[in-house]
Amino acid sequence: MEVRNNLKNFLLKSFFVLFIYLLDRISKIYILHLSKNNFENELFVSKYLNITPLWNSGISFGIFSLEEGKLYHLLTALIGIIILVLVIMAVNNQGFKKLLLLIIIGGALGNFHDRIQFNAVLDFIDFHVANFHWFIFNVSDIFITLGVTGMIILELIDNNKKDQNE
Repeated sequence: MEVRNNLKNFLLKSFFVLFIYLLDRISKIYILHLSKNNFENELFVSKYLNITPLWNSGISFGIFSLEEGKLYHLLTALIGIIILVLVIMAVNNQGFKKLLLLIIIGGALGNFHDRIQFNAVLDFIDFHVANFHWFIFNVSDIFITLGVTGMIILELIDNNKKDQNE
C-alpha cells in the first residue's frame, strides 16, 4: 500500500512539473507560429501589454546575455546542474517547500529546453506603463519567479519563527 501511495505521489508531482513545462512549450510554439506568419516585430500591442518575440541568450530577464559559444554552453551546463540540484532538493523536502521547488523546476525545464533546441530562450511578454517597459519574459519565467518569491517568503517566515523560539 505504501509503495502504491509513493508511486501515486510521484506521478502527481511529475504531472505538475510536466504541466508547467507543457504550458510554457505550448505558449512558445504558438508565439513562434504567429511570428512566422507576421512580418512585424510586435504581434499584439495594447496600453499595458505587448506580445513581442525576443531571443534571450542570457538567464532570466536577459541578465548575462552571451554571444560567445563556449560561455553560453558553460552557462547552459551550469543551469542543467542547478536543475538537478533542485530535483534533489525537491525529493528531500516536504509540503509547501517541495511544491515551490517543483514550480521552479517546471519553469526551469521550459527555458532549458529552449537553450538546448534554439541556443536562446524565447521571451515575448512585455508589460509596460507609458514608456517604462519591464523586462520581456515568458511563461517559464513567471513560474520561476513565483517559486523563488515563495521560497524567499517561506525562508523569512521560518527565520522569524526561529527568532521567536530563541
